[in-house]
Amino acid sequence: MSKPLSIGVAGLGTVGVGVVKILAERKDFLTAASGRAMKLVAVSARNKTKDRGIDISGVRWEDDARAMSSADDIDVVVELIGGSDGIARELVETALSNGKHVVTANKALIARHGVALARVAEQRGVALNYEAAVAGGIPIIKALREGLAANEITSVAGILNGTCNYILTEMEATGRSFEAVLADAQALGYAEADPSFDVGGIDAAHKLAILASLAFGQEVSFDNVEVEGIERITASDIEFAKDFGYKIKLLGVAMRGPGGVEQRVHPTLVPEGTPLAAVSGVFNAVSIEGDRVGQLVLEGRGAGEGPTASAVLSDLVDIARGLVVPPFIVPTSHLKPSVKAKSDANKSAYYIRFNAADRAGSIAEITRALADAQVSIERIVQSSEPRDASTGRLPVVFLTHETEEGSMRKALIHLSKHEDVAGKPLVVRLATSGSR
Repeated sequence: MSKPLSIGVAGLGTVGVGVVKILAERKDFLTAASGRAMKLVAVSARNKTKDRGIDISGVRWEDDARAMSSADDIDVVVELIGGSDGIARELVETALSNGKHVVTANKALIARHGVALARVAEQRGVALNYEAAVAGGIPIIKALREGLAANEITSVAGILNGTCNYILTEMEATGRSFEAVLADAQALGYAEADPSFDVGGIDAAHKLAILASLAFGQEVSFDNVEVEGIERITASDIEFAKDFGYKIKLLGVAMRGPGGVEQRVHPTLVPEGTPLAAVSGVFNAVSIEGDRVGQLVLEGRGAGEGPTASAVLSDLVDIARGLVVPPFIVPTSHLKPSVKAKSDANKSAYYIRFNAADRAGSIAEITRALADAQVSIERIVQSSEPRDASTGRLPVVFLTHETEEGSMRKALIHLSKHEDVAGKPLVVRLATSGSR
C-alpha cells in the first residue's frame, strides 16, 4: 500500500474540530474509498490548552501554523484560520510554493487572491481545493468543476449566507424586527458578535465571486461584485412581499451581461412556489442554469461543523486518490479577465417603499415623476400603519412593471428631490428568470 497521506490542520475552531473527528471516526472507510490511508500529523491553533472534545495527544502541536508549510512530514495543509491576508495567506502561499497540496475553507482568501494562488499550485503541480469555501456541505464546486463541465452556464444564483436566510425566515414567521431577530441569531451562534460581513452581504459576495469565476471561466474578482445587505429590510417589507406573492431572500446572482459578467448580491423578491423561495432557516441553495441540463438546484446546510468538515474531507479524498485539477476548471492562463457588465440596460421589476406626505394629490405627483423616468407602476399600496414618528409621513409601496436599471436610477433621483418624500427609498429587485 502507498505511503499514508500526511495532513496538517491549521485552525481548530468548529470546522477544524469536525475535520479531526471525521479523520478518526471514518478512518477505515476513507482509506478504502481513496486507496490510501490518511494520517493527521500536526495541528495548530491559538490556544493549546483549550478542551475541544477531541483527542490530539498523538499529534504534533505547532505554535506557529506557518511551520506546516515547510515541514517534511506533511503532504497537505488544511487551512481553516480564515481571513484574506495575514497568516492564512502566508501559510497557503508558502505551502503551495513548497510543493504541498492545500485544502481551505477560506472564501475571502480565494475570492481575493484565488487566481494568484492557483498559478502557484499549477506551477508546482499540486492541488488547491476549496469545496468548503462555498455553501458548506453542498458540493457546488465539484458540480461546476466536474459534473457540469459539458455545459455552458448562463446563470448562477443562490442563497449563500445562512445567517441572513435565518433572519429573514424568522422575521417572516414571527413579524419581529430585524434587530430583534439578529440578537437571537447571535445568541444561538448563527451570527457573529460583529455581524456586518453576514448581514451586509460581504460573505455572500465572496462566495458569489468564486462561483462566477467557475461558471464563466473568468478570473475571480470580488471587486466587481455589487453588494447590498439586508439591514434595511423591515417586517412590513416582508408582509408586503407576502401579500404580493413573494418572499424576500438575500440572493447572489451572476449572469452574462453586455460586455461582461454581472455579479450582484442584494435582497430580492422571489416568487412563492419557486425552489429558492422554499429554502428556509440556515440552509443555503444554489440554482444553476446550463445549456445542456437546464436548471439544477442544490440545497443543504451552508455552515457548521459537520457540513463544512464534510466538504474538507471530500477534497482530501480527491488528493489521496491522486486527483489534481486546475483550481478554476481551466488553467489560469485560459481564464478571461473579469469585466464588469454594464447594468443600465438590465431589466427587472422593482419593489419601492418610501414615506410620503399625507396630502391630496401627493401620490399622483410622485407617480408622474416616476413616469417621466420611464418607470411604470403596476401596484400602489399605502400602509395602514401609523405615520412615521420622525417624519410624520405614511409608508407607501410601489410595485413596478419591468423596467431598465438606468431608468430606475433616474427615478430614484426624482424621488430623492421630491418634497413629499422623506428619507431614502428602499428599492428591492424582483427575481428574474435566471435568479429563482
